[in-house]
Amino acid sequence: MVNIKREFVLLWRQSPPLTFVACLMLAVLVPSVAGIFLDPRIITGAPAWLKPSKFAISTAIYAFSIAWLFRYLTLWPRFNRAAGWTIAIVFLLEVGIIDAQAARGATSHFNVATPLDAALFTVMGAAIGVLWLVSAAITVELFRQRFEDSAWGWALRTGMLISVLGSSIGGLMVAPTKAQREARAAGHAVTLSGAHTVGAPDGGPGLPVVGWSTRHGDLRISHFLGLHALQAIPLLAWLVRRRRRREALVLAGAAAYVLLMLVLLWQALDGRPLWTAHHASAPAKAGVAA
Repeated sequence: MVNIKREFVLLWRQSPPLTFVACLMLAVLVPSVAGIFLDPRIITGAPAWLKPSKFAISTAIYAFSIAWLFRYLTLWPRFNRAAGWTIAIVFLLEVGIIDAQAARGATSHFNVATPLDAALFTVMGAAIGVLWLVSAAITVELFRQRFEDSAWGWALRTGMLISVLGSSIGGLMVAPTKAQREARAAGHAVTLSGAHTVGAPDGGPGLPVVGWSTRHGDLRISHFLGLHALQAIPLLAWLVRRRRRREALVLAGAAAYVLLMLVLLWQALDGRPLWTAHHASAPAKAGVAA
């Protein structure tokens, strides 16, 4: 059985800022969840505090995961300390802006309706860019690190690599859609720049909680799958820990995971949903933003 107190102490020793931020995100999650039920406002087709709740959970998981990963990395201790602080600051900025925008009744992502909205979205984009670079550097360190357990080493390497690749899918979302480019060229006011839905405006019918579109393509699905490879591939390595040819099983599992992520990305770019709604809807012009 896992000794939670011992694990927490180890996480704190490995990266105090990441462990603190992860705990803070869990604390922030409570009022965010309460806001879903207490605040009647709807932002982009979802309860105002749903996105803050989802980001609080996801950032807590990622922060805990990186802090845990540091126990296996010994090559660049100074870099690891700096990386922990950098990721923690990025998460504070990201979730802080998302919560602030929810409190204002405004969407945080792709919002360029006012100079303030555009500035906040730019800060978020720059912060995520820094996070990606730091994560890529951690991946390089993992590939240079030697492991006594070869299968476990490959689980950590491939899990982090796929996570970095999955985070790159977010770059596809921030590019202005065709409709947004056309509106801007025509001199019309554009309040959104980018979208995660392919084939319709963001905010349409979606799956419960996650909100993934049930009628059109949604880039968030492959993005989500890729980000959580950091947890999924090591979990696979743990599940097959008593099997023969464990290293081959881990590598095969990682390859299958990448293939699934790419199939889901292709499906989204093709404008098709993961799960189709029971009733058909009229086709919408690709790239239209609300």
